[in-house]
Amino acid sequence: MRDITVKTLALFAMVLTLSACGDKEPQLMNLKATQSGPDEFSILPTKPLQEPESYKALPAPTPGGANRSDVTPMKDAVAALGGRPDRLDRTGIRSGEAGVVNYASRHGVSGSIRNQLAAEDLEWRRDNKGRLLERLFNVNVYYRAYTNMHLDQNHELERLRRLGVWTPSAPPQVVN
Repeated sequence: MRDITVKTLALFAMVLTLSACGDKEPQLMNLKATQSGPDEFSILPTKPLQEPESYKALPAPTPGGANRSDVTPMKDAVAALGGRPDRLDRTGIRSGEAGVVNYASRHGVSGSIRNQLAAEDLEWRRDNKGRLLERLFNVNVYYRAYTNMHLDQNHELERLRRLGVWTPSAPPQVVN
């Protein structure tokens, strides 16, 4: 009987050890779908399919290119919601944002900033992926991992008010 218990404990210890050796990307937020059905928000109704005049005249497929049956789905959605689809064509910096962009880029602009931030975040998530039992039982460690990076809005508002910064959109200051 004792031999079976020792073997069972040894097997359990091996399983725990192997589960800690996973080399996949760390997931701090453990969200799972509650259903196995389709996501109704991912289904986009498109325009009806049309048969081409000549199958030989069809262009070569372009991955990521426009869909021949629904050429401008984003513009159609914006127009259906009462927006201005022509604004989607605008690129570049708007006139009112030029000052902010110039100020933000005063020390130079790195073309690889997205890759750099992604690599730094992956390293951060690996270092803060949770303890063994948290990973084993899918405990959400997202908020604990990023807790020292969050901005406390009330503390920041008080700091700005002490500095004399005008905060017109904040709630009025409480006077006792």
